[in-house]
Amino acid sequence: MSYLDRIRALQAWDAAAYRPFTAGGRQVGLIHRDFAPHLADFAGTLRVTEDAVALDPALTEPASRTAAMAEVLSDLRGRGLIRGWRDEPYAVRERWGAPVLFRMERAAVPLFGVEGCGVHVNGFVRDGDGMKMWIGKRALDKPTAPGKLDQIVAGGLPAGIGVMENLVKECGEEAAIPEAVARTARPVGAISYCTERAEGLRRDVLFNYDLELPGDFEPRNTDGEIAGFHLWPMERVMDVVRESDDFKFNCGAIVIDFLIRRGFIGPDHSDYVEIQRGLHRARA
Repeated sequence: MSYLDRIRALQAWDAAAYRPFTAGGRQVGLIHRDFAPHLADFAGTLRVTEDAVALDPALTEPASRTAAMAEVLSDLRGRGLIRGWRDEPYAVRERWGAPVLFRMERAAVPLFGVEGCGVHVNGFVRDGDGMKMWIGKRALDKPTAPGKLDQIVAGGLPAGIGVMENLVKECGEEAAIPEAVARTARPVGAISYCTERAEGLRRDVLFNYDLELPGDFEPRNTDGEIAGFHLWPMERVMDVVRESDDFKFNCGAIVIDFLIRRGFIGPDHSDYVEIQRGLHRARA
């Protein structure tokens, strides 16, 4: 395997199999042709055609759209079509920074191909042996990617909370990082991808932060989502990302982005440019 193989897996989907999902005349998602027929039963909320799925134009306000979609999603959940229910609303909009058109349950976001956002923190330390990175191992009872390797802190971005506010919250819950330390995390960019997964179409934007931690700090999970932490030299991190599937699919990409920004992967690497391109999908 290679770094580029990891990145290519983030852009693996069949565009011809999807139709646009719109709200208020704006495209907010992509729905697979095999899932679209399940939505035909909700004529009062959704208009399903061969070319698109649209929220009823009569639903003109975010609150009414949210309420109508909540009924649809509850029904789909009852049919067993939505699994891993979170009771966590995500904002639905045309793109990051655009007005929120409505909210929907996080577990349904991939089925509707809605763009999801998250925040990932690369926690690292420096000592006499060089740079090392804190790696988390996800709990075995996690609904997604149980037992996979992860950043020291990572989480989805629920509706109604700012990115830094969410980062501070996740730092406290996942690794017992004090707020004063968490707020020193530095925003370093974002990656984006569109890929087919078992749960649906993942169209995600992940905001990346680097957080240099004190050498004597040891993370401690408080919410049960992380089974444990490892402090690895960068050489081991690089080997595991490149040679195994141990990292959660998007977390490995976050590490690769870190390796590029920190000069561990440089322009002399034969796949350097393709890796860079692959970390930032064209808008689907």
